[in-house]
Order: sequence, then C-alpha cells, then structure tokens
Amino acid sequence: MEGWDPNTKSALTQIPLLSIKAGPRDGAAWTQRLKEEYKALIAYTGMNKSNDNDWFRISAANAEGTRWTGKCWYVHNLLKYEFDLQFDIPVTYPLTAPEIELPQLDGKTHKIDIGFHFNSPRFGIAHALCLGLAPWLAAEIPILVDSGMIKHKDDSASSSES
Repeated sequence: MEGWDPNTKSALTQIPLLSIKAGPRDGAAWTQRLKEEYKALIAYTGMNKSNDNDWFRISAANAEGTRWTGKCWYVHNLLKYEFDLQFDIPVTYPLTAPEIELPQLDGKTHKIDIGFHFNSPRFGIAHALCLGLAPWLAAEIPILVDSGMIKHKDDSASSSES
C-alpha cells in the first residue's frame, strides 16, 4: 500500500478481500466468487454512503455476472458530472483486470488504467473502483472540465438554446 494516500488506504482496508480465485469459466466457483464480489461492493458502497462520498451505482447486466453497467459521477466546482460506466469481466479474471469504460469520454482522455493495482486475485470489482476509477476521476475530470473537453449538462443545454 505504499504510495497510496491515507484516504485510499483507509477505504481499501474496509473492503473485504476475496478468497475464491475463480473466473467466468469456472462454473460453480465463479458463482461463489460473484457472491464475494457483491459482498465487497455492498461494503464499499455502504462505507462511501456513511462517509458522504457516494459516487457510483453499478450492477451486473447479465445473469452470468460477466457484463457490468452503471453510473459514476464526480463533483467539480460544485457541479456534478455524471457518466455511464461499463465493463466486461475478462475470461482470465481475477488475474486480469477488467477494462472500465466511460463511453462519453471515449477519445477525450487516456484509458482508465487499473491493471497495475490489480495484482492480486483477492482484489475484485470494488477494489478496481476504489484503486482505479475513483482516483482516475479525481485526476482527469478537473483537467477535462478546465480544458473545455467536457461540459456540464446545464452548460450544454443553455448553449444549445442560444
């Protein structure tokens, strides 16, 4: 955990580690892994809400738990910027991190790189959000807003009315 800020370390220690090393090809073991994933996501979501840091909604988009969709948001200069969120679980999961996608930002910024944090099968989706997406949003969204690459939905509506 060297190099991580105290808030990230604190959040990470409160997300349960996963014990089942299984991916989508592993049948019943994958089902058990999904149960652990949901428990970790519930713990992380609960922790965020209790700290008034609610910033995403996510759920499996298929019964197999291999496609995930949702929303994430970031507040910058008191304005909330909201994005669709999606990813597929790779067949080599949990040794390979999912590629988290925010379609509205495709081509506007670097890809979200969580692979270097994802070096343990004990980490799951909640850990990827905590170690990958959360710091990525904090680093990239202010730059994208300040550079004019993204606009707040209210700015877009008022400029189209002119």
